Amino acid sequence: MAELRWHPFLKDWVMIASHRQNRPQMPKDWCPFCPASGNVPDYDVLKYDNDFPALSSSPPEPDPVGSDFFKTAEAYGRCEVILYSPEHTVTLPELSETHVVKLVELWTDRFTALSRDDRIKYVFIFENRGEVVGVTMPHPHGQIYGYPFIPKKIQLELEASKEHYEAHGECLMCRFMHEELSFGKRVIFDNEDFLVVLPFFVEYPYGVYILSKNHKQNLTQMCEREKKNLAIVIRETVGMLDSLFDTPFPYMMCMHQNPVNSEDTSDYYHFHIEFFPPMRSKEKQKFNASSETGVWAHCNTTAPEEKAEELRKAHIRFLQKDRTAR
Repeated sequence: MAELRWHPFLKDWVMIASHRQNRPQMPKDWCPFCPASGNVPDYDVLKYDNDFPALSSSPPEPDPVGSDFFKTAEAYGRCEVILYSPEHTVTLPELSETHVVKLVELWTDRFTALSRDDRIKYVFIFENRGEVVGVTMPHPHGQIYGYPFIPKKIQLELEASKEHYEAHGECLMCRFMHEELSFGKRVIFDNEDFLVVLPFFVEYPYGVYILSKNHKQNLTQMCEREKKNLAIVIRETVGMLDSLFDTPFPYMMCMHQNPVNSEDTSDYYHFHIEFFPPMRSKEKQKFNASSETGVWAHCNTTAPEEKAEELRKAHIRFLQKDRTAR
């Protein structure tokens, strides 16, 4: 079964993909993402069509369980896997800056390609890392979903951004960035084009944001320098998280870009990346319990200003270790 079902209380689509229950655990002695498997060619970075897609360019007809009230739709879209490296055990911070630039270029190419499909309304680039967030394939990789609708969280961001722009004549993300820079204590590090902060309102103890200093909506609008600096800042951000407890840190990395094949949002929507690391210490997980899950009322049991200082020290440790490794 693969279809979309309308949630009338949230006014949002839910993807029903029961076939994904059959996704395999990674065998210990074989990986389909390693060139030696014969399943993929030799590569530096590679786009691979998901073997168990929640969305498809040739979806089946929805099951006959809907009605005028219970609306269904085809699970149209795209699900792609982005392979970061042919090396099975390498981590993102262990890749060279030049290599991560290739990854950014591939993300950009795929955003462009998926945007050409008029039925796709949102291109979501993301990475799930670690078993604690449900990863079954440890080979370094991320994913891209091309949705036939604009997901609810993006809708809310768009509405808030548009409302602020109409009221104040400025981009909400640009104003947020200005306020964080003025306060200073939650800023972790930056480079010429990107800023890493632990937001004032952060829901997770280590939920950092990467913000474009320039008002850009998506990867395709970035120059070569910006793409290089994005590669550097992503690599350093993940390295910083790994340095927190000297172990590969699990996270969900979510790239927020403007919708495609939709209304013009260029005045008020702003490229950024949100991290959701589910650990509050080396051994303790930050669970989304009833308040967070049932009513979306988040509770962060840590002070962002204190955690920002912890992250700054972890970033310094990563840079020192990285220089030594070179």
